[in-house]
Amino acid sequence: METRAMKILFVIYDNGSYDHTFPMGFGAIGGVLIKEGHDIEVWNQDMHHYPDDNLRTHLDNHHFDAVFISLIAGYYQYRKMINLSKAINTSKDRPIYIMGGYGPTPEPEFFLEKSECDIICLGEGEVTVIKLIDALERNDSLTTVPGIAWKDLDGTFHTTERPPQVEDLDSLPWYPYELFPMYYYRMLQLPRSENTDFCMPMMSARGCTFKCTFCYRMDPGYRKRNPEALLDEVEFLYKTYGITRITFQDDLLMSSVAHTVEVCNEFIRRKLPVTWDCNGRLNYCSPELLHLMKQAGCVFINYGIESMDQTVLNSMKKGLSPKMIIKGIEDTLDEGISPGFNFIFGCIGDNRETLKKSVEFLLKYDDFSQKRTIRPVTPYPGSPLYHTAIQMGLLDKDNPAEDFYEHKHLNSDLICSNFTEMSDEEFYNCLEWANKKLMKNFYNQQKYNTLEQIEYLYRTRDVEFRGFRHHTGVGVKNTATKQVNWEGSQVGDGERFNHVEQSQKQVDGIERYVAKSPTYDQKNQTKILNMSKKSQAPSRIFQ
Repeated sequence: METRAMKILFVIYDNGSYDHTFPMGFGAIGGVLIKEGHDIEVWNQDMHHYPDDNLRTHLDNHHFDAVFISLIAGYYQYRKMINLSKAINTSKDRPIYIMGGYGPTPEPEFFLEKSECDIICLGEGEVTVIKLIDALERNDSLTTVPGIAWKDLDGTFHTTERPPQVEDLDSLPWYPYELFPMYYYRMLQLPRSENTDFCMPMMSARGCTFKCTFCYRMDPGYRKRNPEALLDEVEFLYKTYGITRITFQDDLLMSSVAHTVEVCNEFIRRKLPVTWDCNGRLNYCSPELLHLMKQAGCVFINYGIESMDQTVLNSMKKGLSPKMIIKGIEDTLDEGISPGFNFIFGCIGDNRETLKKSVEFLLKYDDFSQKRTIRPVTPYPGSPLYHTAIQMGLLDKDNPAEDFYEHKHLNSDLICSNFTEMSDEEFYNCLEWANKKLMKNFYNQQKYNTLEQIEYLYRTRDVEFRGFRHHTGVGVKNTATKQVNWEGSQVGDGERFNHVEQSQKQVDGIERYVAKSPTYDQKNQTKILNMSKKSQAPSRIFQ
């Protein structure tokens, strides 16, 4: 039976930001659907900030065979899905409604009920979506499609076994970039990016070998792209869209030292004017590896630290120690790469003293590349912590997803489930103290740098200064570390002041780490570079 091309609408929701990240999930399934000959259109609420009900009007006026929504597990995303689902379901020409992503995958029955969608794709989507669309075209039974969930007309819930994962990621087509408003997405601003940079996310690998209790992964294992094929795509983005900054959105690029080295070597070989950042692991930090990453254009590494207390780190199964964290962060700063700090509070074993350790660490090592706060831990559905919350009675055992999305997870800065021995009132007092301290530190540093810049301007008569009206008060150069504070999408003239040297270790009495020049023996780099010759070097796993 010959199949026809289906007309499909991708719904990309607005998160209320000035700029948005390129929707890689839709890029992935869009690539395979277009390869199969299907017609894709994109409804960009993110760029145009349409009202939610505009989607209903769009569907009324344009016929589609299927409409797709993809979302992660978050209170904002859940509420957005509810409103957009209403728009879809009330359309006079409602298409088949399909949903996927990190949000619905662990709790598909709940999302089917709340959204009234027809089908949910579970986990990695490329194989599933092709077989699903093929079955819909042929009017075949959904039981033939791997990796989906649905309800019959009588309300009976069904799921099918997921297909094998795509092991060869380079066998997948590139994202159909031409389908998306690339001149909008490339305006994304990132830590350590320049005003003139055009930025784009990519994936160099999928998966993570670690088992942190608060984290949910849709698919197991670790699969990586060939570095040469990866850099072919980077080079294409640079030459076609002027992309000069790549943000690798892998769960953990540094899951494999060998892969990291191979990617670095390919960046160095290509000599492209492109910088990049990634998610890193302090287990794998060494001066030699960081030096190679710096040579290859890495300017920022986002680290998941979470806590500076060993008992709490153990309860999270982080596989880290405070000593390891400090050593890795100091090596990163010494190499001139900016570290991103992610901390949470409220895990099993947390209290006022454990929080104090995190705050003291942030005050000492923060290089002001980002504004940092500490949020309460959230037991996202599918994570081990989600099941712990159910076992502890913190989420309703009979309807945990309903309790999570409708009653508990209402804001990421507020408590969802209190795993500590503190009362909620004590918990909030701790967070208020910590975040006041961190914000005072951040803005005091902004004030200090701004006053320093004024002094520099009028004492040197810098003719390149463009005027204070150009200064937004957002991005301010830290002249001690020569790095930019990124508090938003816009940056002012102030960060251009990189001439003034100051070696003070204290501002407002806070002891700060002052980066040193790398001191390792350059000959030792050979042991890192040689790893690139190993085709499948196993990554170290800390359980």
